[in-house]
Amino acid sequence: MSSQSTILKSFPKEFAPRPLQEKLIGEIQEKIDSGVRVVLLSAPTGIGKSLIAASIAGYFGSSFVVTASKHLQDQYTKDMPWFKPNKGMPNFACHKMMEKHGIDLTETDFAVQNKWTCDMGTCFDKKTKKECKYKPKLAEVAEGKRKPDDCLYYLQKYQSLISSHSIWNYASYFQMMKYQKEKYAQYLNKKVAIFDEAHRIEDQIIQFVGIDIYERNLNECKIDVESYDLENINDVMKLSDGLSESYARQISNLEDSSAFAQNPDYEVVQTLENKYKKYAEARSEIYSNKQNFILNKPYFDEGGKFRSLSVKPLDISKYVSTFFEHPVQIFMSATIDKESFCENTGFDSSVVEIVDTQISPFPIENRKVEFTDVKRLSYNSTRDDELLVIKKIDEIMTKYSDKKGLVLTSSKSRCFEILQNLSEVNKKRIRICHSFNSDGKTQDQVVQEHAESENGVLLSSSLWEGVDLKEDLSRFQIVAKAPYPMLSETRTKIKMQKYPLWYKAQAIMKLLQGFGRSIRDYGDWADTYVLDSAAHELLLMNRKMVPHAYHDIIFPSSFKEFLGDN
Repeated sequence: MSSQSTILKSFPKEFAPRPLQEKLIGEIQEKIDSGVRVVLLSAPTGIGKSLIAASIAGYFGSSFVVTASKHLQDQYTKDMPWFKPNKGMPNFACHKMMEKHGIDLTETDFAVQNKWTCDMGTCFDKKTKKECKYKPKLAEVAEGKRKPDDCLYYLQKYQSLISSHSIWNYASYFQMMKYQKEKYAQYLNKKVAIFDEAHRIEDQIIQFVGIDIYERNLNECKIDVESYDLENINDVMKLSDGLSESYARQISNLEDSSAFAQNPDYEVVQTLENKYKKYAEARSEIYSNKQNFILNKPYFDEGGKFRSLSVKPLDISKYVSTFFEHPVQIFMSATIDKESFCENTGFDSSVVEIVDTQISPFPIENRKVEFTDVKRLSYNSTRDDELLVIKKIDEIMTKYSDKKGLVLTSSKSRCFEILQNLSEVNKKRIRICHSFNSDGKTQDQVVQEHAESENGVLLSSSLWEGVDLKEDLSRFQIVAKAPYPMLSETRTKIKMQKYPLWYKAQAIMKLLQGFGRSIRDYGDWADTYVLDSAAHELLLMNRKMVPHAYHDIIFPSSFKEFLGDN
């Protein structure tokens, strides 16, 4: 970049910057020019953070952008095709498996639907010691050479590596930074790394580093769970070792069998190898720093049958130096504050600066929030209190009888309690929606059914973020219960004690993310109702942790005074 260049001059030419974008970019420029190398950008949904990120990337000349969702990756590459995406193996058809099943290599959508994907295929034949014939060479891709039948997963991965600008998901980025840093060293020297949806960084690290054991794993390995003390981490690690050893043994037995020699089933082998790798890597990570890992209480169903357990890291700051090491780093989110970010990640607060959007650009009448404070709900709430809140939900749904909406609460059990106690008319409008649903439908399928309905209402404990209910998809939303992290998890209890800000910050972040589900751009509108007085109290008592762009709807009586003070 020349001495005459600025971030604003690098704004994507296809778009015109809005005044607020110009202001935020100017503030980021000031921070960087003064030598700040870690900048937080707090900006609400609809600001156009992706265009700000693209401007920063263009200013520095080379960049990684990292985000949590494929949806946002697609948005970046649609608007700025010079960002080369890197997506995970499950998104790409495996040519070797397609060949085995007699499928033409152009039928990639059909192959993905049948889960003949790269994560289920084998890239290296251990017997012949040869790479898959469809796997391209990085050096050849760098020279612009490619074959018509090149593996699309590796082709896009290598193209993103050699590109000046690329966009990754957190899992793929973490995998590269932890295990492939030396292999790809010459391609990792980007001048800036931009982390979008930064409020989800802790969850992404936990998913990458932690371990989950499910009933199906024990069944596959013929392990009797009663032989282990599931509340003792040493015993659980022995159980994890038993799983990895069993999967390794199953792979060896399968590959040595005459049936495999006659008709090798690489799909089964790869599935087993994926499971072996998961437990082997987790074992190494946990044993290297066992005191930092927390064993959550095992989950048993109502009949007392084991279903799952997890081991998760308590302090994620150890991984910050591994994953976040570029010369300049930008962390962006609609819900981020400096104090809790630094406490949780371990970043030295003296090297971190925040650019906080002072006022939302959206008209206040389009995003009204009404705190009805029906009752204060908690684990010990009486049934009468719960029923009063449900009665209010019913009233609001009736008020918006001709419109679609969203009801958010804190647990699946509360979802069913709400559904059971609504009026018959409103029961028929409800669709319970989670990441995994009892009828086998995906979240996207349920949301699509909702979109096609006349006045449907989504009811969920998981749609606080990651869903875009723009325009008529939702004209009202109800927060039935404050989304505090579950205290039934051992990790939550311990983390709350060790990091006092974390527990409140998690709840505030989730609550504010929920506020943004139904108002997605300038002309959009939806009415929000908060019924649990504990949610209102949370925001009032922790005002410093609430991004400024939300102050006008949360603290209306003192908003003008607030602006005067700042």
